[in-house]
Amino acid sequence: MAPLQLTFACGDYDRTRALEEGTVRPDGIELTYLRLPVEETFFRMMRHQEFEVAEMSLSSYVLSLRAGPAPFVALPVFTSRMFRHGSLYCHADSGISTPEDLRGKRIGTPEYQLTACVWMRGILGDRHGVPFDSVSYLTGGQETPGRIEKAGVDLPDTLCISRIPEDRTLARMLAEGEIDALCTPRVPSPFAAGDPRVRRVFPDIVAAEKEYYAATGIFPIMHVVVVRRDVYDRHRWVAQSLYKALLAAKNAAYENLYDTSALRFMLPWLTPQLEEARNLLGRDYWSYGLDDNHDVLSTFLRYHHEQGLSERLLRPEELFAPESLESAVI
Repeated sequence: MAPLQLTFACGDYDRTRALEEGTVRPDGIELTYLRLPVEETFFRMMRHQEFEVAEMSLSSYVLSLRAGPAPFVALPVFTSRMFRHGSLYCHADSGISTPEDLRGKRIGTPEYQLTACVWMRGILGDRHGVPFDSVSYLTGGQETPGRIEKAGVDLPDTLCISRIPEDRTLARMLAEGEIDALCTPRVPSPFAAGDPRVRRVFPDIVAAEKEYYAATGIFPIMHVVVVRRDVYDRHRWVAQSLYKALLAAKNAAYENLYDTSALRFMLPWLTPQLEEARNLLGRDYWSYGLDDNHDVLSTFLRYHHEQGLSERLLRPEELFAPESLESAVI
């Protein structure tokens, strides 16, 4: 029988490269790997469901579960994890010298529902006395005008949120002081260019993120892998097959990263940084599966619900295909 033909849209990652190169192959599946920027993948999957399998924003996926039936089912595979303290920027003259000073300020965000921003709003509320509804939000394109929410959101009336003018961008508004701060996954162009009017809210992001992990044990999850519902309903076995292959690809990346014969990436202290990460976060610091990530997912789902994005508080077990949560034991 011919293998099932599936298209997998995903970013350019060491942890998925074995699937792209074909050195790891899912049982019974022939993958066409489309290497796309994450924003394009998310937009095309959420708006048009173009791919059979795709990387997906965790927040957008949780939003999609409101539909009946939900258009996707997720695997407990986390193609992106990232501490996000470095995603908060402010105007130099905004009066923001500590994270606590964000209270009452005007904060830009490309989309309210972005996973990185859900995490940072939750962290600011839990640890810095800045509840998500104590600020006002402005949404729109960061570098290009006209960005819209890729997933429909129905937010509480108590939230102060508005769109920026159609001819403006958040990056320019931050540099010119029209907004006080910006929460964004991508580095805004004025900061990247060294504009002195823009700086990070957390000046030492590594220290802040290490302190956060020491206090919480959380390494935030950003993206999951989803299978389109019609594919999953016809071929339930693909969930386990894809999960096993994605796990094997990640484990291969771990091994390659620790090859000291030649540096795999252009980071001079890659090996000691990897060893430090393992000492701080554990050897399987980029773990897949539900059991090792239950607390991280529960925290995110609480934030998602508290911020008006989920109608009810979901449990992590509700997110994933049951076939991907257990395997045979001999």
